[in-house]
Amino acid sequence: MKKMISLMVAFVFLLAAGCSQTSSFQPKERIKVGIMLSDVGLGDQSFSDSAFKGLMKARDELGIFFDYRELKESETYEKGLTELVEAGNDLVIGLGFMVQQDLEKVAKKYPKQQFILIDAVSDLPNITSITFKEDEGSFLAGVVAAMLTKTNNVGFVGGADVPLIRKFANGFIQGVKAVKPEANVQEVYAGNFGDDKLGAQIAKQMIANGADVLYAAAGFTGVGVLREAEMNKKYAIGVDSDQYFYAEKAVVTSMLKNVDVALYTVIKQYVEKKEVPKGTVELGLKENGVDLAPIRVVTLSPEQQAMLEKWKEKATNGITQ
Repeated sequence: MKKMISLMVAFVFLLAAGCSQTSSFQPKERIKVGIMLSDVGLGDQSFSDSAFKGLMKARDELGIFFDYRELKESETYEKGLTELVEAGNDLVIGLGFMVQQDLEKVAKKYPKQQFILIDAVSDLPNITSITFKEDEGSFLAGVVAAMLTKTNNVGFVGGADVPLIRKFANGFIQGVKAVKPEANVQEVYAGNFGDDKLGAQIAKQMIANGADVLYAAAGFTGVGVLREAEMNKKYAIGVDSDQYFYAEKAVVTSMLKNVDVALYTVIKQYVEKKEVPKGTVELGLKENGVDLAPIRVVTLSPEQQAMLEKWKEKATNGITQ
């Protein structure tokens, strides 16, 4: 099992409090940060956009420079990451589990360069890994879905059938079953994070099969799921960022994966201390790494709100039964 870092307490403190205030620290030399975005890149209305938001906040409040590469331009992750290293960035970030293999190749070529890997774990000494407890946030999404379903039939759409996305699915199913053990959960993996039409097609079939609440962890493919739910007057749950504004009559809440907060926090630590945490940092409900967006579209009854708070407290402490 990968060892957790000794600096976790300090990092969690920064994560909880550091992003609520504008830093007064002004570095003598502006820090340069480069990021290789995930496969869909900017405009995914999810993972990459959330990371970009954190970098813009760091630019505006910490005075950094940042640069980025997208797969559609660099053609390979390795090429994009190499360009970011050779451009003189102090920190180079690889966003997403699909970047790991190429990031590790580049990290071996540049052992003095500091790298950050989001959503996967590496043993290399010059890579700091940041992961999230997606199952905890998805558990709460499942609780909400179970409270809202009238058909006892809900759906989960994943972007790919890989261990990371399985964490979303497993947490969601556990949350549904905790409230309604008899409920059915349809589970489909799109094999694509960038196809909203495919997402709509999957959602349409799920709805035809009886689902009345849909949860998507599928990037831009998931946006198609949300909009199809809206067209059919069903409920939906977004992911990564607050996706209410993409289907305002359907999106009840979103499972927030605070990539922006995590990136801002680690960059802030580097700006102020010229260091980042070593090893692996794992962020869940307790560390403000995941959460739920505000409940919209519906109004929970006092009993439902109390149930959600009860399960949130339990999930924060690792209890999902």
